[in-house]
Amino acid sequence: MKVPAEQTTDAASWWLIGAMGILCLLVSADLGFYVRAASVLPLGIGLLTLIAGMVIGSRTGRPRLSAGATAFLQMTLFTVIGVVLAYALAARAGPLWDDSFAAWDVALGFDWPAVFAAADRSPVMLWIGGLAYHSLTLQMIVAIVVLSATDRADTLRIAVAAAILGGFATIAISGIVPALGNVFDPAAYHILWPSVAWIERDMILGLRDGSWRMIDLTQLMGIVSFPSYHATLPVILAWAQRDVRGWRFVAPVWAGVTILATPVFGGHYGVDVLAGLIMAVLALSVAPWMARRRIGWRGNLPTTASHVG
Repeated sequence: MKVPAEQTTDAASWWLIGAMGILCLLVSADLGFYVRAASVLPLGIGLLTLIAGMVIGSRTGRPRLSAGATAFLQMTLFTVIGVVLAYALAARAGPLWDDSFAAWDVALGFDWPAVFAAADRSPVMLWIGGLAYHSLTLQMIVAIVVLSATDRADTLRIAVAAAILGGFATIAISGIVPALGNVFDPAAYHILWPSVAWIERDMILGLRDGSWRMIDLTQLMGIVSFPSYHATLPVILAWAQRDVRGWRFVAPVWAGVTILATPVFGGHYGVDVLAGLIMAVLALSVAPWMARRRIGWRGNLPTTASHVG
């Protein structure tokens, strides 16, 4: 019996990036955004370096280099385009959904004042959670390096496709249900860090009223509240490293601490995190199909005797 042989391809991720780019141009048209000139050069150098690594790896027969550079290039482009798209969607968004999200959290039993007060009394846990939350970029870098170095290019392509698909979806949804986030005043606590939502609240309001229009490509800030990408991406990265010795234990623990810390340090509602986890499951369900390609047939060839008669 013949069995279809399958491999993965980067095409799905490139198509998603292209679709995000087109949508970004359409949504940001006439909004008056401008890029800080000094921020273009560092990004350009980084992109050219990754392109060079991808080309060199491909032409010199070094698939691990090519796979790693391609993944880094795709995630970098996704991040830049995705953040600008989120800015543009925020600038065009309708009424804020914070009251609804807060009410849903209460209905689900989330008591955030109690959680924040407990965190304020636990300096060790506070530092562990804070470092985990703010390490999401590092988690992505480690996953790409580990998967490419261990020659798991197929898994890496699926993970990147899932990360981009999940991120694209969260950004698009955020434009439909915009929110400032579960903002709390850090001045009311002793050691609790200001959440990202607290730090970014003026920026989001500025995007909405038109007073914030400069884009610094070296300081892009994620402003998506619902669903939480800090809940989506760690799950995808942990899944991708499930078969890597050592990292099969480290990655899920790292991801779990990140997700638990997300409401405190990201200023996310509980429903943001739950929606982000659902998004991770959906993205990982679709990404393998998106990244798959058929490369022909292989299997048991019929013998000469089978042709007789």
